[in-house]
Amino acid sequence: MPHLLVLAPWLYVFILTTHITAVTLSVSLFAARGLGVALRQTWPMQKFWRWTSVWIDVVLMAAGLSLWGMLQFNPVRDDWLGVKLILLLVYIVLGSYGLKRAKTYRGRVLFSILALGCALTMVSIALAHHPLGWLLAF
Repeated sequence: MPHLLVLAPWLYVFILTTHITAVTLSVSLFAARGLGVALRQTWPMQKFWRWTSVWIDVVLMAAGLSLWGMLQFNPVRDDWLGVKLILLLVYIVLGSYGLKRAKTYRGRVLFSILALGCALTMVSIALAHHPLGWLLAF
């Protein structure tokens, strides 16, 4: 059976573009919400923004899983993907504490900064296709 990329390269480009756009929107919205929380605003926790974040992340995950299948990646064989998936879980936990769960204002700010650092590390790993990502420079 011919590989899907050979049959429909336009589909790969569409899904990759969707994934990159969703990553950009997701991280940007998290950064904006984190900044809003740091400035003691109420809008970041309003239902609209919480659900917008969820739907962007649903699109992001669907596109990511589609790419994973199309490109036949395996997080055990492709160690960079495995590291990225572990960091995704860390990012979710850090982000949750950054926006809501940390008990102090300082804690929310610190967790938000750590979550953004984690997200940027995931992006660098994806771009480098290497588990060290931006750390390769050192």
